[in-house]
Amino acid sequence: MTAHIGVAGVTAGHATNQEAGTGCTVILAPRGAVASLDVRGGAPGTRETDILSPFSTVGEIHAVLLTGGSAFGLAAADGVVAFLEERGHGYRTPFSLVPLVPAAVIYDLGVGHPHVRPRAEDGYQAAAAATAVIEEGSVGVGTGATVGKILGDGGWMKGGFGVASVCLPAGVTVTALTVVNAFGDVLAEDGTVLAGARRSAAGSEAGGGPRAVSADQFLDTHSYLLQLEEHPRFATAVEHTTLSVVVTDAKLDKTQCAQVARMAHDGLARAIAPVHTPVDGDAVFVLSAGTHGSNVFQLGAAAADAVAASIRRAVRLARGRVGLPGLAGP
Repeated sequence: MTAHIGVAGVTAGHATNQEAGTGCTVILAPRGAVASLDVRGGAPGTRETDILSPFSTVGEIHAVLLTGGSAFGLAAADGVVAFLEERGHGYRTPFSLVPLVPAAVIYDLGVGHPHVRPRAEDGYQAAAAATAVIEEGSVGVGTGATVGKILGDGGWMKGGFGVASVCLPAGVTVTALTVVNAFGDVLAEDGTVLAGARRSAAGSEAGGGPRAVSADQFLDTHSYLLQLEEHPRFATAVEHTTLSVVVTDAKLDKTQCAQVARMAHDGLARAIAPVHTPVDGDAVFVLSAGTHGSNVFQLGAAAADAVAASIRRAVRLARGRVGLPGLAGP
């Protein structure tokens, strides 16, 4: 499946390594976008995000990189910087244009080959592939994403990358591009578990399929945690993160972008349970790349809706791997 970003001047592209179970995704705004972020998870992995603070004097960025490979994957941002520099995009300084590319990572080292991670050439490839229409599912940064990991790799399900937009009455578009690699379960619109920790790996052979996991096989991580009498004992080392980039053609300053990012986290809380845990690195970026009038109250509410919808699309479109079922089949 593919989705339109719907914000003029903003494109996105993937670099995918299915064999290694990793990849990266770049959201490009080469003419510059005002941006900020809000981090809620206890274990973030980022690069150049300090410039997104409303207290920073830098007023624009030119891309955001979302990447697998944990901290190793941050090297892919170098390729995005090179791509932008070659085309004359960047923050003007006395001696050079300097492309500014904040980045954030997910931990996917346990899905494919742990020693293969996105590198500078992958970031360059993703930037070169960027268009206004982006593929969803098990691609780019979503290639090795998983969800529902409290019982370890025997009960995981496949996460992925999803996109959702909200169009507001004044002609403003709010689009969320999200990778879901959550510790918790992903919830459907009615609050039931859509994808998450399984009590057993039954039905996961050959990567699973749309009916591979029945409702009674889900552990329900939230309820399970409430019943524990001690700290959860993870079956394997766990590192998790849900990352979202919200782009809009409304005109915002950095403080307003930060306010919208804060409100957008409501979308994570609606669609993931539990969320923002000590082992999640959850973060929401907000990029303003337009001139439409803004209403932060409305934009924040729309961003939360778009983020929640993109999370659900990410798992519904995720394709499984051997022993790791995905809702879209093998």
